[in-house]
Amino acid sequence: MKSLTIGILAHVDAGKTTLSESILYQSGKIGKPGRVDKKNTYLDTYELERERGITIFSKQAVFPLGDMTVTLLDTPGHVDFGAEMERTLRVLDYAILVINGADGVQGHTHTLWRLLSLYRIPAFLFINKMDQEGTDKPSLLYELKKQLSDGCVDFSGENTACFYEELAMCGEDLMETYLEQGEIKEGLIRTAVKERKVFPCYFGSALKNQGIDSFLAGIKDYVCLPQYPKEWGARVFKVTRDEQGNRLTHLKVTGGTLSVRTTLSGGTWEEKVHQIRIYSGTKYESVKTAEAGTVCAVTGLSESRPGEGMGFETARQEPVLEPVLFYRIQLPEGYDSKQMLPKFRLLEEENPELHVVWNEELQEIQVQIMGEVQMEILTSIIKSRFGVDISFDEGRIVYKETIKNTVEGVGHFEPLRHYAEVHLLLEPGEPGSGLVFSNNCSEDVLAKNWQRLVLTHLEEKVHRGVLTGSAITDMKITLVSGRANQKHTEGGDFREATYRAVRQGLKQAESVLLEPWYSFTLRLPESMVGRAMMDMERMGGTCELSHFDGEMAELTGSAPVAAVRNYQKEVAAYSKGLGRLVLTLKGYEPCHNADEIIAAIGYDSERDTDNPTGSVFCAHGTGYLVPWDQVRDHMHVESFLKGQDAGDEGTAPNKSVRKEEPLMSLEEIQRIIEGTYSANRGRKSAAAKSRSAAEVDPVYYRRSAVPRESREEYLLVDGYNIIFAWPELKELAEHNLDSARLALMDQLSNYQGIRGGKIIAVFDAYRLKEHPEEVIVYHNIQVVYTKEAQTADQYIEKFAQANSSNYHITVATSDGLQQIIVRGAGCGLLSARDLKEEMEAAGKKQLEDFEGKQPGSRNYLMDSLSEEAKEAFKSIRPKKEPEK
Repeated sequence: MKSLTIGILAHVDAGKTTLSESILYQSGKIGKPGRVDKKNTYLDTYELERERGITIFSKQAVFPLGDMTVTLLDTPGHVDFGAEMERTLRVLDYAILVINGADGVQGHTHTLWRLLSLYRIPAFLFINKMDQEGTDKPSLLYELKKQLSDGCVDFSGENTACFYEELAMCGEDLMETYLEQGEIKEGLIRTAVKERKVFPCYFGSALKNQGIDSFLAGIKDYVCLPQYPKEWGARVFKVTRDEQGNRLTHLKVTGGTLSVRTTLSGGTWEEKVHQIRIYSGTKYESVKTAEAGTVCAVTGLSESRPGEGMGFETARQEPVLEPVLFYRIQLPEGYDSKQMLPKFRLLEEENPELHVVWNEELQEIQVQIMGEVQMEILTSIIKSRFGVDISFDEGRIVYKETIKNTVEGVGHFEPLRHYAEVHLLLEPGEPGSGLVFSNNCSEDVLAKNWQRLVLTHLEEKVHRGVLTGSAITDMKITLVSGRANQKHTEGGDFREATYRAVRQGLKQAESVLLEPWYSFTLRLPESMVGRAMMDMERMGGTCELSHFDGEMAELTGSAPVAAVRNYQKEVAAYSKGLGRLVLTLKGYEPCHNADEIIAAIGYDSERDTDNPTGSVFCAHGTGYLVPWDQVRDHMHVESFLKGQDAGDEGTAPNKSVRKEEPLMSLEEIQRIIEGTYSANRGRKSAAAKSRSAAEVDPVYYRRSAVPRESREEYLLVDGYNIIFAWPELKELAEHNLDSARLALMDQLSNYQGIRGGKIIAVFDAYRLKEHPEEVIVYHNIQVVYTKEAQTADQYIEKFAQANSSNYHITVATSDGLQQIIVRGAGCGLLSARDLKEEMEAAGKKQLEDFEGKQPGSRNYLMDSLSEEAKEAFKSIRPKKEPEK
């Protein structure tokens, strides 16, 4: 089957939808062309599209053209829906760029042209509305050549000397052929169009069906049908839901064949295809297979994302067009934001550029929006789909961050029985390049499977900068080194190490705050040019006079979005409605008032617990946190930038080469391992006894440079968790919970007298209305009753995160999730069983030590103690087994 995918693009009001109707009518697909003003077009089927007369969502239609089957993808023209249009570009073979003959090349036309160049898509141009008065073909052609490309050639006069002369100017091979033969063959023209040397231009009127036949004939004659490999591949460009709520994944098969019940994979997911649909307008045909080149929608995939590649296709790349403003969602009174969040997640699947964010601290939903029109459409969609009337706040700028110099970021994650270290090279990238990830790590240093895992973790997350917590961009991040341990490393360890390496590198680097800029075209009366130029200078922008026709002048330039976003209202006021401002996203540039913005946002990178800058190391069987600026003194792998001295150009000013530390002896390592197992279980485990010291990697257990013994010790006990884990206390609690709580507190008090350090017992009181956080001293321990809406888990997590770098903290709990969080914070851990065995073992050992120092009867010591001390020892002394 000969198949071709063509997308149709235009500036708003260029007549794109009308041209689509004319093409479908002329090809025989529809019997009568619809009209935008009559709200009966074939592709604009959504109610809001017909009401507003604009295309909001991309649609597809399939029609025959000669011996080819063409899939036409109609895309939105309004700049607010540019992201929807850009996603479609990734599956196009050719594009049709529609230009309004009455207005000529507009600001958004330049954006579309830039995107076509970026994605290397050959294009045909249709200059529409040539039936209107004032349109001049030679002037328009001159404008196209000047503002877009010299390759724009008028194809209405084919096979003439003038036509061949114009073509010959588009390439050396074309010129040589013309000089030798006096003409240029169709095959050579076809190749030139495919290579984007020539852009065929056709003139006409879509509304009156003028020039449509010759335009379709030109497409049929001058396209090269793509060749697809036999290897399986596909590219997802859209996710929607049908009227029954079925999730549809729109994709183009770029290699091999897709069949129903085939299992597809996107790297992190694997699901079966239930149905294959080929849509044309609102109707579709179900098929069993889809050959390469087919654009279709499949059901059964719940994890697919727009831009995702399958098979040999590469991972999705970041879009060029993206929102530069984010807004807080304001819900009607009585609506719970957390209940609305899943609904916004569904919308985010269909429109990834929304970047839905849940702010836990403020309990609010935040989204990124392209402009006011998209905001109105989103409000209407949420009302119709979910029955909720929402509104938005005034909106704020989406900032980004990058770096100026090259640094090496180090991330280490080594709580007990876990291990991973990652070294990343962070380099500044070209403006607009986004994030580029690469690998320069030898397999002799780190196995290939771990390397792939690190690169996956780099791509899976939005990494935050350290100035304002904004997303980072325009950087190249390269994996240069790392280390795993055969016995202790798990996949999640490299996730933690990778994230921390990025942040540690950013803390070293010289970061730069970026803000979005608009390119603008401002058309206004000549007498007001001076006012406009002064305004642009005041706002930090630049401009120049690009056109003047006696009465009206045109200024072009660029300015920060923060300054110019509301300038249209000023223009309308001082020009009395005659001025027109057209804004197009230019990209991100250094912020013109960075210090002011950083101070206003007030971001503290050290308090961002979701994006830690430090690392977790292990010493004497316990993990502990190391601040970012000390990580290089503890890291286990030699620095990649070791040959550069601190302060060299292009490197971090505080970069240092790690000094070799003395390694522990194998005997000492064995004692630490056995001691750890004994401490946690109250006895040496069989694994610890049988483990050979020769099996341990000596570099992995490198001695810490921080004297851990000097730090004060804390034992945090999850009170009710322990009570219901110990049978004797659980039985007591069933009759009287207060008695069980006092019994645990007494035992902990006795244990503190033997163990030393500080013990905090934490009990839930979160269900007590208006209960404040209460801390009392019970004998020699502290007892905490949590405040309303705060569980013991939350209190312990907060305490551990805030104090693990200053104190040696151990948490006693058997809550599985709590244990994972505690390990991640670098704290020690005891299960309920471990705590009981430790307390019994400590009491027994203490008694034996006291009794062993006295000659003669063992009761001699007991008789000499006070009654209070005797009772303390008796309560923790293990009961003797009855003699048989």
